[in-house]
Amino acid sequence: MVALFIGEGKRMVPGRRVAVLCAAAVLMLAGCGQKAAQAKPAFESAGKLPEKLAKDGTTILVGDPDARMTVHLYEDPRCPYCEEFETTGGSPELREMMLDHRAKAEYTLASFLDDRLGGGGSKRAVNALRAALEEGKFVEYHEVLFANQPEESVDGYTNTYLLELASQVKDLDGPEFRAAVKNMKYRSFVTASERAYETVGGAKEPEGPGTPTAVINDKRIPMKYNGLLLNRTAFANLLQQISDKPWDWVATSL
Repeated sequence: MVALFIGEGKRMVPGRRVAVLCAAAVLMLAGCGQKAAQAKPAFESAGKLPEKLAKDGTTILVGDPDARMTVHLYEDPRCPYCEEFETTGGSPELREMMLDHRAKAEYTLASFLDDRLGGGGSKRAVNALRAALEEGKFVEYHEVLFANQPEESVDGYTNTYLLELASQVKDLDGPEFRAAVKNMKYRSFVTASERAYETVGGAKEPEGPGTPTAVINDKRIPMKYNGLLLNRTAFANLLQQISDKPWDWVATSL
């Protein structure tokens, strides 16, 4: 039996920062594990990770498609909690597992904060990320955007700023990418991605579940436990437990 203890954290609520003390929670994972898959040579860097658009037209797939663990992330580029997850929270640990072929990631990009806070920064950023995917640079540009995220209340993802950040990614800032950013080439993708985000919340959360939300091997981490996404060690422990005993995770009642 393996236990993961979750301590103090923050609850993520769409469009607002609300600091709370997460009630002490224990996720009990019990049962028999499985033999580890045969190791593959690690990818040299995050920029070498395979990336493509899924057949549904909204999900961006990153990593070894044969990896046993799938982490589906729902993010809004303006969300400060997404920035925290991506920079100092659990994302770096996920990235290491992706580089070792132990996990793959799926991204659904939301843009609801534009409607709640005003402006169009999220939509412009999602469009730019889709344009980066077209150039095979989604992973690197995604990392750069969150590392340089403007304040949530500031509509800071202007086209000028997005192109400025693109210059930090080798071979991205070309004429096709610049035109796609300036002309909102992937406007339909932005709209469809927001709808996909809203759908995952179901009838109880018609406006979406909040960001970041993580669904691991088709099992969503409930909002009340979302604080672990911001705790690098706790998230790493959870990923390792799921990697070791994936069927126990599926059977766990949260």
